[in-house]
Amino acid sequence: QVQLVESGGGLVQAGGSLRLSCAASGRTFITYDTGWFRQAPGKEREFVAAMSWSGGSTYYADSVKGRFTISRDNAKNTVYLQMNSLKPEDTAVYYCAAKKYGGVTATTLSYDYWGQGTQVTVSS
Repeated sequence: QVQLVESGGGLVQAGGSLRLSCAASGRTFITYDTGWFRQAPGKEREFVAAMSWSGGSTYYADSVKGRFTISRDNAKNTVYLQMNSLKPEDTAVYYCAAKKYGGVTATTLSYDYWGQGTQVTVSS
């Protein structure tokens, strides 16, 4: 079992930055691929970024490519999402997710474990 707890959300002006953290429990977390998703009011949950268990592979949604960076520190069982040049359309609840190693994917149903989410609001 893996439990995920996100933090770092908040209110920021357009053009600003935030770094989200996702702390994971479980000694086997190193064997899990991880991802970040987001859900805006009235919209479906959408993929943002993913990283393989080793950190060797990453995958980003086109909408965040070049602005967001996913990273992980396996020694700390923590995954990060650095978000730069934020836009009002980035406003959403951001969720961390994990699945057993097998490759990065943007498919929501592939992930077995989810955090409770953290709100990110970008004002114009």
